[in-house]
Amino acid sequence: MKYNPKINEDIARLPGFTDIYPDQEDKDVQGMLELLYNFEQYLCALFGFDAFTFQPAAGAHGELTALLMIKAYHQSKGQGSRVKVIIPDSSHGTNPASVSMVGFGTIVIKSNERGNVDLDQLRKAVGKDTAALMLTNPNTLGLFDEHILEVADIVHKAGGLVYYDGANANATLGICRPADLGFDVAHFNLHKTFATPHGGGGPGAGPVGVNKKLEPFLPVPRVMKAGTNYKLQTTNYPNSIGRVHGWHGNINVIIKAYAYLRALGGAGLREVAEDAVLNANYIKSRLKDYYYLPYDQTCQHEFVISAKWQKEKYGIKALDIAKRLLDYGFHPPTIYFPLIVEEALMIEPTETEAKETLDAFCDVMIKIAKECETDPKLVKTAPHTTVVGRLDEAKAARELNLRWAPGN
Repeated sequence: MKYNPKINEDIARLPGFTDIYPDQEDKDVQGMLELLYNFEQYLCALFGFDAFTFQPAAGAHGELTALLMIKAYHQSKGQGSRVKVIIPDSSHGTNPASVSMVGFGTIVIKSNERGNVDLDQLRKAVGKDTAALMLTNPNTLGLFDEHILEVADIVHKAGGLVYYDGANANATLGICRPADLGFDVAHFNLHKTFATPHGGGGPGAGPVGVNKKLEPFLPVPRVMKAGTNYKLQTTNYPNSIGRVHGWHGNINVIIKAYAYLRALGGAGLREVAEDAVLNANYIKSRLKDYYYLPYDQTCQHEFVISAKWQKEKYGIKALDIAKRLLDYGFHPPTIYFPLIVEEALMIEPTETEAKETLDAFCDVMIKIAKECETDPKLVKTAPHTTVVGRLDEAKAARELNLRWAPGN
């Protein structure tokens, strides 16, 4: 998880933000409307889009919002038969779920040997029923698609739109803009890209940016500027998909993201991306001799290694390695995702960890790899130093018990 500066929390708690109500008249909330208006302009400049909505309450909600606009766009052109969305096999699991909720069908295409979209498969998949391609770039393997311009061109020539899952935008801030790569619409996770924590499941924020052809379909109301004043405007948008949130988005989260962006500025945001990429490649280079690396090439902000060697030689799984990390005081990385990598461990160090911390993590991962050889039982039965030891996770999932009582 990204570093979340305390000053962002302090700013979000200022009385001018916390003591207002979303149904107040525009004249009484000019400061809040100005913040929303300015933040939209900043995001447009940063990502290359023409307009944004802040209503979506999470990344998956942003996906749903974007797909609803894509559907409305095609229907407005009399092309309601475009009902298929193409998704790579490296995609986030929310992508096909969002597609299904909108009433579209999913076509999954495999990645090629370098982790990119397979262009031949893509050409075969597009057609008159193509509504869109959903693509994370860099993808969940931590790889930037080497043929992204050609990918977008293939979909556009087939009459489809190109959707950017912006969950991994932390790797490209200030370096490249998704709209310049051919993307028509995108959602961005403020908690991943602009340091707004949403631990425990919420609240989050997943604003959606669009180009000119999708702008008429944005949710309303929209914040507009008239002279020196700001207003929420709901009229003059006959093609809008309407509201997707009770009010104007999770304002508290948006304020934190705004403060983060203003504090860093353009140069600071680019440094975020560069440091995140540097950190990930450093860890990868230190670990690749001890764990299987399915894609041995320059990564972006994250990379995926595998416990394939440990499983084949010693019967040790990615889960065991994750549990053993707890004994050394490290929160385990994401495991078993992306699904196309056997025994996957996805490592994303972000940009704020010092080299000393990165080295400490690498040293532990190397030590665990050696433990797999010398004492596999130790790893298979981890953790050993935590208050609670190895749980029966299947039983816990089937017999969920969240009650607490003294003595338990």
